[in-house]
Amino acid sequence: MTENVITTARLQFEGALGDELQARIDMPAGPVRATAIFAHCFTCSKDLFASRRIASELASRGFAVLRFDFTGLGGSDGDFADTNFSSNIEDLVRSADLLRETLKKGPSLLVGHSLGGAAVLAAARQIPEVKAVATIGAPADVAHIEHSFKCQLDEIEYTGEAEVSLAGRPFTIKKQFLDDLKDHRLEEAIGSMKKALMVLHSPIDETVGIENAAEIFKAAKHPKSFVSLDHADHLLTNKDDAIYAAQVITAWASRFLDIGHEPESEVPLGAVVSETGLGKFQNYVRVGHHTLLADEPKSVGGMDTGPTPYDYLATALGACTTMTLRMYADFKKLPVTHIETEVLHNKVHADHCVDCSDEDKATKANSKGKIDRFERRITLKGDLPEKERKALLRIADKCPVHQTMEHGSVVVTKFAEDAN
Repeated sequence: MTENVITTARLQFEGALGDELQARIDMPAGPVRATAIFAHCFTCSKDLFASRRIASELASRGFAVLRFDFTGLGGSDGDFADTNFSSNIEDLVRSADLLRETLKKGPSLLVGHSLGGAAVLAAARQIPEVKAVATIGAPADVAHIEHSFKCQLDEIEYTGEAEVSLAGRPFTIKKQFLDDLKDHRLEEAIGSMKKALMVLHSPIDETVGIENAAEIFKAAKHPKSFVSLDHADHLLTNKDDAIYAAQVITAWASRFLDIGHEPESEVPLGAVVSETGLGKFQNYVRVGHHTLLADEPKSVGGMDTGPTPYDYLATALGACTTMTLRMYADFKKLPVTHIETEVLHNKVHADHCVDCSDEDKATKANSKGKIDRFERRITLKGDLPEKERKALLRIADKCPVHQTMEHGSVVVTKFAEDAN
């Protein structure tokens, strides 16, 4: 399967301990057919290759995937030493709130890696939209984490905290972390989850043994599935292992989620642009079955998570130009192998616009004497005589969007409730 072009936007939200957590949302090129959250492994981050690969694969199948850094990890604020499994679960629940705010729908799929897998098992009951859960190398008992620093357990119990080495990095573990682990019984959460479950685990996982997968599978109710990640290590550091896990999860999840197109009655007739509630300018854009983000640069108070309104206008002109030239080249059977249109936009004083006609300067300048100037730079590849190249340059001006921008149009504005 050829992957679609995927758009990744950066988001932030408040975590369980009040800190700002960093997130990314991977948007499919076409319609959002389902939504998902990916929870990373213990002391890892949302940007681990396995995290990125699985999110990318899901997005290529029409999923909008949110992945975030737990408190004190990756790019998120906060002190890891103050966190525990309970706060991890709450971070996950709050990430679902973010997804609802951003896309107006909660996650239908949860995917968790290692401790993130345990977290999605524990949190699934608290997120009503979830229909399916997939775990990768997850422990059946969260107290299993203690094996990662068992040599320091006595020190933590005696002094209240200790610095431990995890994945070659130093972390401070406090006694409250250990006490919190003892309060969680995953077996009960798994048995009462009432969600479709897929358990992925490697038989040679030296961090979380394969027996954990057996215990999770046994505790779960049907429908449930198990997939062996043969020859994979715990972090799926081999690219092929991460890709395989991603493909299996996407194929499996499609069986339990309605990922078809929206009913035609629910597809907007035109472009619908609504605030996400995140940042000052970020907007969620729906055009037919397609979804996008619009925003402004950070320099003017935006978050730079999507193109600006003028970027979209330039995009419309560029797309229309390229399509018009392609139609003409094919009709005339011209040997054009590739067409590219770059569109630049700026506001210049009318008197300084050397390429503008006197009529444009007189009629199109605003009250400050400025005019919007769009410059198209067209690249044509193919063995074309100069006469044909000049003809194509003239044809570019026949692009319908160009005509609309040149001649103007009528914009009628009314309240939505008065539109019918």
